[in-house]
Amino acid sequence: METRKDLRIRFASAAVAALAWFGVLLQLWLSIRLAQHNGKSAFDGLIALLGYFTVLTNLFVALVFSQPFVFGDTRFGRWLGTDMLRGCATTAIAMVGIAYHFLLRNVWAPEGWQWVADVALHYATPLAALGYWLAFPPARALALRSVLIWCPYPAAYLLYALVRGELLGSYPYHFIDVGALGYGKVLVNSLWLLLGFVLVGGAIVGLARRRVR
Repeated sequence: METRKDLRIRFASAAVAALAWFGVLLQLWLSIRLAQHNGKSAFDGLIALLGYFTVLTNLFVALVFSQPFVFGDTRFGRWLGTDMLRGCATTAIAMVGIAYHFLLRNVWAPEGWQWVADVALHYATPLAALGYWLAFPPARALALRSVLIWCPYPAAYLLYALVRGELLGSYPYHFIDVGALGYGKVLVNSLWLLLGFVLVGGAIVGLARRRVR
């Protein structure tokens, strides 16, 4: 029988998942509509969408927090519901919010539904995931080395974005635009971003450890 705390956890998980799915699906619709407006296919819109760390990380969060309702007690569901994976998703989405606020929010001025998607993806979902992490921390404190285990996620994205940029001739973010900056500057920027991820991850682990104590 579910306790009151179990119900709160399920409700909070559903809220974070719904918010993340809303942002991703709204941005998908907007990307397809923009592609078609420019004479391209819906597939082109999807390819453009999947180039962004923001979108992939919101999708990551959506899957992790949907775990109790979609995947249940399957092997994949148990793996998806681990504290380690939730910590990685929380760190990554917190990094999305911080990086966007300080590096990207002044680059453009979205309006209408694009503004709604922008707020959902970059602010609402990160804050909701962080709130969940603080309200329902892991039962056992995570080791600080967990942050290093999470680092392959942003590193894999950077590699993916650079290979994708070489193939398509466009990059999702100006600070990893090899055509404009060259590989040397992009490597330096990438290392700074990876350091930022480590620091954010350390804070996420530290907050959970304090809550557990």
